[in-house]
Amino acid sequence: MQRLREKLQQANQRLQRHYPQPTLSWQQRGTTAGSAWLQRWEIRLNPVLLMENRQAFVDEVVPHELAHLLVWKYFGRVAPHGKEWKWMMEHVLEVPAGRTHRFDVAAVQGRQFPYACRCQQHQLSVRRHNRVLRGESEYRCRNCGELLHSGEFSSAENG
Repeated sequence: MQRLREKLQQANQRLQRHYPQPTLSWQQRGTTAGSAWLQRWEIRLNPVLLMENRQAFVDEVVPHELAHLLVWKYFGRVAPHGKEWKWMMEHVLEVPAGRTHRFDVAAVQGRQFPYACRCQQHQLSVRRHNRVLRGESEYRCRNCGELLHSGEFSSAENG
């Protein structure tokens, strides 16, 4: 809460605004560290990841989510991690603009399903795996661009 108040006060001074303190909730689950609920003016944080990564969480996740709220109020609806968000992080909140955390998620990670492409093995969450089974989604490798298929990766296929 202290970090949230400090960064909000800093933003209000630099933006010459008076945004109220957002509601803080501990209801974020899964491997997501935090999320910003724009219309509710609320930040949801993952209590397990906070307990396991206290200082990094406070230094990175709290400002990250606050920046989403501030960008929404200041600029309106824009790309979630676009130039406005990056500006808010770096120039207003003075925090490096990292899009994702690097916390160990073993304690919060659910069951994983093996998928593969031509270059590597991937692990899909239960939710993504079920979307594939229902034909609702397809996933591609960010490295080679190939469509992921269920099963184990074999380096012999890569030959």
